[in-house]
Amino acid sequence: MVLDCNIEIEPVHWIARVILKPKMRGSLWHLGQLITRRVAQADKKAAARRFFASEADLKKTVLYDFHVAHGGKMVPFAGWSMPIQYKDSIMDSTVNCRQNGSLFDVSHMCGLSLKGKDCVPFLEKLVIADVAGLAPGTGTLTVFTNEKGGAIDDSVITKVKDDHIYLVVNAGCREKDLAHIEEHMKAFKSKGGDVSWHIHDERSLLALQGPLAAPVLQHLTKEDLSKLYFGEFRIMYINGALCFLTRTGYTGEDGFEISVPSENAVDLAKAILEKSGGKVRLTGLGARDSLRLEAGLCLYGNDMEQHITPVEAGLTWAIGKRRRAEGGFLGAEVILKQLEEGPSIRRVGFTSNGPPPRSHSEIQDEKGNNIGEITSGGFSPCLKKNIAMGYVKSGLHKAGTKAKILVRGKAYDGVVTKMPFVPTKYYKPS
Repeated sequence: MVLDCNIEIEPVHWIARVILKPKMRGSLWHLGQLITRRVAQADKKAAARRFFASEADLKKTVLYDFHVAHGGKMVPFAGWSMPIQYKDSIMDSTVNCRQNGSLFDVSHMCGLSLKGKDCVPFLEKLVIADVAGLAPGTGTLTVFTNEKGGAIDDSVITKVKDDHIYLVVNAGCREKDLAHIEEHMKAFKSKGGDVSWHIHDERSLLALQGPLAAPVLQHLTKEDLSKLYFGEFRIMYINGALCFLTRTGYTGEDGFEISVPSENAVDLAKAILEKSGGKVRLTGLGARDSLRLEAGLCLYGNDMEQHITPVEAGLTWAIGKRRRAEGGFLGAEVILKQLEEGPSIRRVGFTSNGPPPRSHSEIQDEKGNNIGEITSGGFSPCLKKNIAMGYVKSGLHKAGTKAKILVRGKAYDGVVTKMPFVPTKYYKPS
């Protein structure tokens, strides 16, 4: 099993393989636990020298030194050196996010703006969302599709104005996404379309999540955050810096994603932690993974890939009503046919006994027949039980369906379970 190999041998390259190499990706929570155990067992100074020796090639966010100063355990992720956890355990960080709050550095993700009078019809050729139907200052989750209807990436897009769309794409998909957008933009502009783009490499991105997110952030802005609801976007001054603020996140909790000029990012992070009185904690990729799994949210590269359609991934709700009627996006023929006839596979949630399921664990029916595969799994710090998601054959996707999940060659009892596993707490009008 890959996650059991020896971290003492070229640890940075080993971790990069576990996180990034297809068919070898596992739970970041599990990776964090493994790093913690191995580093504790080794000579800490020697382990630190070996671990950071190859980090010169990795990109660093402007908060890198801030992370290290606060005890961040840095690992390679999508070409960046990112904190997988801090001094507290991933279990404690996960629970604290739901009880108090977490601050994540997600500056490795790619923010960009599309501008021009034709930016909306241009984007609608590439995504499944009804972008034209969004009111200014509102956004939605969407999926970039390919010609076969598969997911190139998922993204949160916001209509700032009719001629300005702001979106954020995943770090690991940056080069692929930008090349895809640029290729189609050139063709669109060659036919007279008015659209341009700006990649916000001058900005950093912080995610503030949890029940204390709004009251803490309110101390740092004059704007009334009680009037900003889930999925809404504003440009406002926060801690003296002009920020893009979206009320959204990747944990299932109420919270915000804050695009801040990079020169102001460290000061903003310090101010958020200070105003929380220590209750909001810096939180790394390990807890971010367990939080999003508890919330039943997809991780691109695990739960969505280029051969998986939005319908199969359980994101039918993200396909706008008008788009279902008109199509007009890449792969529309495949996706609209699945909407009419139903997909052959479906993403579902599981709870199970025994060891936590991992990515690529086989799913069987009670007779031992293969019916699917786990794509994400781990132990839920908040529910204190195993949770997972994966794909099964249609007809076997209903809640309560019993199954067997293979972990290290042994079958354990599992049951299809409704998601989210932990109730979401998004801030919406009552």
